[in-house]
Amino acid sequence: MSDQPQTVTAPGAAGHLLERARWAARAYASYSASDVERIVRAVADVAHAHAEKYAEWAVRETGFGVVEHKVRKNQACSRGIVDAYAGDDFVTPRVRIDDKIVEVPRPAGVVLALTPSTNPVATVFFKVILALLTRNAVVVSPHPMAKECCHDAARLLARAAVEAGAPDGIVQSIAEPTIPLVEALMGDARTNVILATGGTGVVRAAYSSGNPAIGVGPGNVPVLVDATADVRAAARRIVESKAFDNSVLCTNESVLIAEEAVADQLVREMERAGAAMLSADDAQRLRDSMFPQGRLDVDVVGKDAAWIAQRAGIRVGPRTKVLVAPFDTAVPEEPLTHEKLSPVLGLIRVPDASTGIATARAIIRIAGAGHSAAIHSADPGTVMRYAAEVPVLRVSVNVGNSTGGSGLDTNLAPTMTIGTGFVGRSALGENLQPKHLVNWTRIAYNSDPAEAMPAYAGLSPWPDHHAPVPAYPVPSNDERAPRSHTPAHVDALVDRIGARAGAGGVSAGDAAFREQVRRLVVEELSHLIKG
Repeated sequence: MSDQPQTVTAPGAAGHLLERARWAARAYASYSASDVERIVRAVADVAHAHAEKYAEWAVRETGFGVVEHKVRKNQACSRGIVDAYAGDDFVTPRVRIDDKIVEVPRPAGVVLALTPSTNPVATVFFKVILALLTRNAVVVSPHPMAKECCHDAARLLARAAVEAGAPDGIVQSIAEPTIPLVEALMGDARTNVILATGGTGVVRAAYSSGNPAIGVGPGNVPVLVDATADVRAAARRIVESKAFDNSVLCTNESVLIAEEAVADQLVREMERAGAAMLSADDAQRLRDSMFPQGRLDVDVVGKDAAWIAQRAGIRVGPRTKVLVAPFDTAVPEEPLTHEKLSPVLGLIRVPDASTGIATARAIIRIAGAGHSAAIHSADPGTVMRYAAEVPVLRVSVNVGNSTGGSGLDTNLAPTMTIGTGFVGRSALGENLQPKHLVNWTRIAYNSDPAEAMPAYAGLSPWPDHHAPVPAYPVPSNDERAPRSHTPAHVDALVDRIGARAGAGGVSAGDAAFREQVRRLVVEELSHLIKG
């Protein structure tokens, strides 16, 4: 890997960073399936090996979450992602003989990956691997609160990719993210798609950038426990899920809706599992502390339950995992109906499952449209009505939703980016997957049976063994590239192109052909330098 620094601080430098990414993306787009598999596996392995290091770093830098839980997320978003898609091929053309259609994959190109402070390195791992699986280049733009751990992690993955044979520049990162710089990157025509994971403002900015964007909406997960549920199991799963990484995943439960027939038992079992049930007075103290002027105080995000209780003047045991605060009415004016991103769970009791479904619908209308909901029930009819009436696109059943909705403990696609679909004002309705970063050019033959389609099986427009990629060109007076633009460098590139063309029937020694190719190469390099 070259020693070019991947530090970008000025908006004017955005174009150079994106041009370098575009250079790498063009080269990587012709890599074979075996090339891609080797590179992706190397990147996933090095990410997995450093999962604990970056979990500790992320907690230290941001103050959010729990190290052991971030380790699990980092592992799930490295080897876990590769294993999840081990049988999928986003590189080889697909032949649909019965339909007389051949599908040729077309990568997006340059992916701008905006990553959050709450799940920082896991999201870097996740988005980089998805981009590499689909032969895209990726530029990581970390949240300023997590810039050091994310930038270091991205550079680690970049080195692993290049050492495995990827083009230099295939993974890049911003060391000092600023609003003007990120806006310049989002609005630049060389950005082919933006993956926006973060707050509503970030997602809206991505959608208004003028470039294709895949963004997500906020979570605010209601969880219904009905009279048919295994109450002890539900209590344990809810507490563990709510405490997972101190609730920084947007899939964590926000409001617990308990059917009255099992509510008292549920509370007792949750207390045994480590929850603290607050009195009405303590619940008010918690509101006053967490929601001054009616808005969530971000200082509580990702903090543990004992810290939050102490800050609010509430006495709980030091081993308390979750604070449960009762309230009476699911209305927007009730702070406990909103997303809390901390191990604080609102609790409302309902007389029956139908009222519980209506209450969950009210919670989602307050916030979290399109995102996620959870239910603990043995009645498939209730589950079906819950899914149909609550306006979300994923419903986890009998599992903690932090890891259920994100696909870690269900068979949903494992992800750090949750699509909220049309109802949530998002272009994505699923968990983000590799398939969302590649289009397919479809070759469609005449459907008349008399018109035969020739055999395409085994054909590929890309070589099986990829030749070394030339270094990214920089100005000749730049100390980083003492050989980038020498005549020998251009001639070597012409030799490579000529040899390939010669294999197709054109003489590699044809002087006129060589000169034409040479002019094209010099013109392209000159354009890149000016860009």
